[in-house]
Amino acid sequence: MGRDKARLPIPGGGWFLSRLARTFLSAGCPEVMAVVGPLGDDIHSAAARERLPIRFVVNPDPSRGQLSSLQEALAVLAGRAPHGLLVSPVDQPLIAVDTVRRVVEEWSRSAAPIVRPSCRGRHGHPVLFDARVLDELREADVSVGARAVVHAHATGAHDVEVDDPAAFEDIDTPEDYRRVFGQRLAEVEAAAISPSTGRPPGRR
Repeated sequence: MGRDKARLPIPGGGWFLSRLARTFLSAGCPEVMAVVGPLGDDIHSAAARERLPIRFVVNPDPSRGQLSSLQEALAVLAGRAPHGLLVSPVDQPLIAVDTVRRVVEEWSRSAAPIVRPSCRGRHGHPVLFDARVLDELREADVSVGARAVVHAHATGAHDVEVDDPAAFEDIDTPEDYRRVFGQRLAEVEAAAISPSTGRPPGRR
């Protein structure tokens, strides 16, 4: 996308991270953590203005990949012994509340090490990692990513069939944005000028 996706606006209101945070909270998650880069001040400010109860964690070098961000979150959680962790990238902002609930319900029922939504053999997000695999994620090679841990537990992992295209839809480019929302990003930004800054959301 060439810019921070977390603050990209959603037609009708909200932005990528705020929509995801509200989805997880509405699904019953007790806490939402967002891992951001070192220049995430505008994200902090936006969340504070909207009173979003997000705990922010800074990844000093996001170029190391998604697993490095997950490991930063796990470092903050060290000593707290969470029962499990739901993980989703910010570029899938439209995941349904019901999808999150169904993943959590399947994990609660099965105690599987990993639970994820699926559709016709395709896997999506959020992925739920049980407590017993969190140490493996902490120690995994960031150059390989979390897939090595997922593959190691493939036999015991559970899939939840969902009818939720957003759980499988990455919005990585302006073309993706237009396809998903039916509008160009510039058009949505023009309609969502921030009254407090005079700038479109996400612009520094």
